[in-house]
Amino acid sequence: MERFDLDRFGSKGEPTDVGTVVPATIIFILTMMFVIWQPRKLGIGWSASGGALLALAAGVVDWADVATVAGIVWNATLTFVALIVISVILDEIGFFEWAALHMARFARGNGKRMFVYMVLLGAAVSALFANDGAALILTPIVLAQVRALRLEETRVLPFVMAGGFIADTTSLPFIISNLTNIVSADYFGIGFGEYASRMIVPNLFSLAASLAVLYAVFGRRVPDRFDTAALKRPEEAIRDPKLFRLSWFILASLLAAYFLSEWIVLPVSLVAMTAALLFLLASRGSPAVRTGQVVKEAPWSIVIFSIGMYVVVYGLRNAGLTDWLSDALQQLAASGLFAATAGMGLIAAVLSALMNNLPTVMIGALAVDATPSEGIVREALIYANVIGTDLGPKMTPIGSLATLLWLYILSRQGVRITWGYYFKIGIVLTLPTLLVTLAGLYVWLRVVYGV
Repeated sequence: MERFDLDRFGSKGEPTDVGTVVPATIIFILTMMFVIWQPRKLGIGWSASGGALLALAAGVVDWADVATVAGIVWNATLTFVALIVISVILDEIGFFEWAALHMARFARGNGKRMFVYMVLLGAAVSALFANDGAALILTPIVLAQVRALRLEETRVLPFVMAGGFIADTTSLPFIISNLTNIVSADYFGIGFGEYASRMIVPNLFSLAASLAVLYAVFGRRVPDRFDTAALKRPEEAIRDPKLFRLSWFILASLLAAYFLSEWIVLPVSLVAMTAALLFLLASRGSPAVRTGQVVKEAPWSIVIFSIGMYVVVYGLRNAGLTDWLSDALQQLAASGLFAATAGMGLIAAVLSALMNNLPTVMIGALAVDATPSEGIVREALIYANVIGTDLGPKMTPIGSLATLLWLYILSRQGVRITWGYYFKIGIVLTLPTLLVTLAGLYVWLRVVYGV
């Protein structure tokens, strides 16, 4: 796959004059405020598109920049919509509940073992169905299961926190595992197989570190034993056996098509949308799935949000506000592979935690693109930026939209996690996991390049 060519869309080669710095910054801050706080339940698509229109009106971007951004994010957003449609249909037929019940059965009454198995299930769902699907669909299922075991609320919390945390920390292995992965891969022209060859190993480091920190923090609260008789049998969760069996064939074909897409030069969104369409056609007439409702409630607003948000971010680039980051990255690159890997990852993580990971991944990509680095150091910067934007958001409640939605869903289920508690526990869980994962990337790149 070729690297995305900004110049063919007529983007600016040089930053504009300093007079655009103030309006670009103000517009970005205002847009992020509205996106995060959503006053009067204002949709994120409206907030981002409003920010984009302000940026156009202020002259910090032009219509050529809008075309550039649309060319960068369309593949990512359509893939995201397709994966959510697939996930919702699978959830409706009981696929994820069936898997979660099996994990509980495999634990054979051992609470510690069930905790580990649920984390592994969350990692698998995150890898194949994106972090948002893992956090938003698995969380209510796991919560319902542990409550069915009649556990004390203090013993429910470890499973809830683990589900939300692992959804992001193990969203590294494939392009489709996180929206930020797709944006970065598209920007630098990285194919599905090439991306996986670089990130599967760091994801294993992240999984091991996540398990370790989660157990260290919550292990004492996890029950030693539980009564499996309180859980229903996995087959009872399946609401459409015929569609359930067919789903395995579609999912296997989908995974194979992802890897083939790199060789036949197909956008990953086309592969995912085709699978979503097959699921929609197969579920017509199913007693468990309301296909019309699934299509209607698909996150179409994320398409508008992505274009609008990245137009606003592109205004920062045009104003020259990414230059400082490029300068810092050049110094890190000159200091060697480890400094480039750790420095880029930590910078991206902190920025994601403070201002959300979606704008951060683009800011990081623009900055990396402006550096003269090449070879192993350039790859380190590219992939460390992804790791930072995937893991860093877990340090704060505002780091990602998925976390905000996850907190909202928990509150509706009667589980209240205060922002103060989340800040405290988020930093404790995230920092060691982030550092171990970046170390994993450093080690693996040296292996790949034979240095």
